[in-house]
Amino acid sequence: MVFRDVNRPFVSIIIPCRRIDGTELECIEGCLSLDYPNFEVIVLPDDQQGTRLPNSPVTVVATGPVRPGVKRNRGLDHAKGEVIAFIDSDAFPDREWLTNAVDLLRIESVAVAGGPSLTPDTDTLPQKASGLVLASWLGAGSLAARYRRSRIIEVDDLPTSNFVVHRSVLERMKDSLVNYWPGEDTYICRLVKSLGMRSLYSPNVVVYHHRRALFKSHLKQIWSYGLHRGYFAKKYPENSRRAIFFVPSAFLIGLVGGLPFSLLNTLIFQLYGIVLSLYAILCIVEGLRTRDLKAALYVPVGIFLSHLTYGAAFLTGLFSRRLTEDVQNESIPSIPGGNDFIETQQLRSEK
Repeated sequence: MVFRDVNRPFVSIIIPCRRIDGTELECIEGCLSLDYPNFEVIVLPDDQQGTRLPNSPVTVVATGPVRPGVKRNRGLDHAKGEVIAFIDSDAFPDREWLTNAVDLLRIESVAVAGGPSLTPDTDTLPQKASGLVLASWLGAGSLAARYRRSRIIEVDDLPTSNFVVHRSVLERMKDSLVNYWPGEDTYICRLVKSLGMRSLYSPNVVVYHHRRALFKSHLKQIWSYGLHRGYFAKKYPENSRRAIFFVPSAFLIGLVGGLPFSLLNTLIFQLYGIVLSLYAILCIVEGLRTRDLKAALYVPVGIFLSHLTYGAAFLTGLFSRRLTEDVQNESIPSIPGGNDFIETQQLRSEK
């Protein structure tokens, strides 16, 4: 069962996940509450699990334990839409998400539409602090727009947690979905640009994305981001070899390498201390801008550790001959049990 309206392009919402539980159900319910008349929802867990989604027109495609990119490809195989919308299973959309995204796709030469992934009000303090780090200018630079509302702008990189694209364009680069995770979004946007088409960011194309809590889970995610960006800076420089991506590594090198030199010369020691003091003040200011005393204690430390983690990961990726995915992509794993198990639930909808 799907929602149809001839006046709007039909959209297939694809949700890769490991299981259907908790945040996944929240994501599905959010999609079913969209103020858009013409869509289907395809959920791709590892296995069937006997899951039932009451009152939900949802297609469940069990894929086996494969990477998110492989799951998105499986979803695309079963999708009926002219437009494909990707969202992460730990996120849920604003009611106007599809309406606003599709309006952007009506603009000539626009292939991809996306927008900010905002932190939900229901997240815990460590999760909100993670979101504040990502949304701060000092923490993420120009990429902070991904985590807060900014102005509408043409971009060369949009995350697949909030990614709406013409199917005809996506079909031309379908294999790119399985290549990397995270990072397939960077690769797809690079190809979109090479086709002479555009990707647009709009503050009105909103999803709400639960954060990884500071510090361990957040830093693990930051490491993965930095590792892939460093590797892409070497392999796909078109949208990854930008100065902003090198800044954390430069900071790390200066921090570690500058210490022994500062001990050899008084002037260097003073300059080293001044730079670190200014950096510490900026971190503290970012914390105070939250206007939340508890968050203000998390954010400065979170920014500092994020910079160190990203910087180290970026250098690791930059000097890696190959990432694990490059090896794995030579032989994409088969799906256990042969063909996908498909369960289409055509139950009553209150839409």
